[in-house]
Amino acid sequence: MRVAFDSRPAGSQHGVGRYAHCLLASLRATAEFDTEIVETHHPRRADVYHSPWIQGAVLRSPCPMVVTLHDLVALKHRAEYLRTGMRQHLRYLAVQRAVRVIVPTEAVARDAMDRLGLDRERLVVIAEAPAPAMYARSASEVATVREQLGLPERYLLWVGNMRHPDPRRQVAKLAATPRDLPLVLVGPTGPWANRLKDVVLTGAVSDDHLAAIYTGAHALVVPSSDEGFGLPTVEALACRTPVVSFDVPALREVLGERATFVEPGDIEALLAAAVEAQRPAPEPPSWTWADAARATWSTYETAIREVRAGRTPAVGLCRSPVGAGPGF
Repeated sequence: MRVAFDSRPAGSQHGVGRYAHCLLASLRATAEFDTEIVETHHPRRADVYHSPWIQGAVLRSPCPMVVTLHDLVALKHRAEYLRTGMRQHLRYLAVQRAVRVIVPTEAVARDAMDRLGLDRERLVVIAEAPAPAMYARSASEVATVREQLGLPERYLLWVGNMRHPDPRRQVAKLAATPRDLPLVLVGPTGPWANRLKDVVLTGAVSDDHLAAIYTGAHALVVPSSDEGFGLPTVEALACRTPVVSFDVPALREVLGERATFVEPGDIEALLAAAVEAQRPAPEPPSWTWADAARATWSTYETAIREVRAGRTPAVGLCRSPVGAGPGF
């Protein structure tokens, strides 16, 4: 089997980049002798093409295409996002033409059926996992990183990409809400984030530093109004740090009883619960990136069989993404 894998997002340490990097490494580690992975977004002379993000989905793939759809936030909350132009609509159409669509949770699978009209049989739920470097670090390592980055002795933590404001993350509201412990924000920043007051910004950090920051935090706070999976939550648990989150479907599905949930939108309750969080946190789910890779290999094989058997997506029967408008 020759797999064309769009590795363009793998250079980022957060979100889709983390997914692409960890999955690609595990695919290579679990590959059989007669398989080959080519890092390209031009899927010529391949048996299957995998785009691990919606930006890599193509309308006319020369081979069976598998796309990973991390969430449908832009469709579910159109008024809050600017990505509603023709290019984004064409990307959703390309997703509709994929032979198989990988999603991280059943919550995203339901959204894909509701918003894109995808059949459930074409959706494959493959969970994500903490990166191998995410484990509880020693007190000395935590102290060294705390000193290097100027972190307080006790702090609450938020982790994510802050290059652009994301309405669902509510980071600005989190920073502006009074709290009993300092707030540390970890991730690449843009100018808007640098204007946030009364927070500690670390910028992008290495995985080893991130694991130490997780380990040293009193709790991870997640004030998201919507999530596809919530990878920082399982990373925090892998470092034995409690997680306090808004009660949204994907996070409830992923975390179950491993986290403390509060009513969505109530940031004061979120922060109060975080201060009361007890350490150490429960163990994270047992699912690993090796498990995800094996499930992904199985998905490739299924996609190839489907096309060879003449069973391809009935694109004409798929409705346009909600809100696509005239001309889509």
